[in-house]
Amino acid sequence: MTEFWEASFVEHQTMWGYEPSDSAVLIKDFFLEKKVKDILIPGIGYGRNAKIFLDNGIQVTGIEISKTAIDLAKEAGLPIPIFHGSVAEMPFDNKRYDGIYCYALIHLLNRKEREKFIKDCCNQLKPGGYMVFTTISKDAPMYGKGKRLDKDYYEIMEGLKMFFYDAESIRQEFGHYGLFEITEMAEPNKHAPNKPSFPFLMLKCQKR
Repeated sequence: MTEFWEASFVEHQTMWGYEPSDSAVLIKDFFLEKKVKDILIPGIGYGRNAKIFLDNGIQVTGIEISKTAIDLAKEAGLPIPIFHGSVAEMPFDNKRYDGIYCYALIHLLNRKEREKFIKDCCNQLKPGGYMVFTTISKDAPMYGKGKRLDKDYYEIMEGLKMFFYDAESIRQEFGHYGLFEITEMAEPNKHAPNKPSFPFLMLKCQKR
């Protein structure tokens, strides 16, 4: 997977622009309401979803598999620590965070990787902390396309494997981790507004 995402960043660079995703804007408000002070962002990329948290007084630590993306974040002046590595290698530190925000990453993992990732994220939360994930849903037009690898899990193009969630699979995977909200949302492609929005699901958990 490392080679795939490195190639993608080399080809597309800052392909999503620097404007934060709609879900990052919503979660910024949620974290402020809950008095979240520091967060971990696994799969932070080149940091487009980090600045909105920093601008509102929330400390950010990132994890990113692509060295190219980390270099782009540094070039953009993002003043945060970013661990270079796969989320499969979590944890990278012993810190416990008030919140975790993970955007459009978990559906790129297989079943065992997702199980470990969710558990690792929960383990890095303080008691009462929140973790929020956004993920592609089964309403996406590419659902069911390509080679079927497992239930709702497809290789939609060479090297790109995706798991497509619905409310049932979210409850199955996150139900033991304080899941309390599932929201459907259409995430616009702000860098290419003529392209259709992505059908996403956003879920929130609180560590009990």
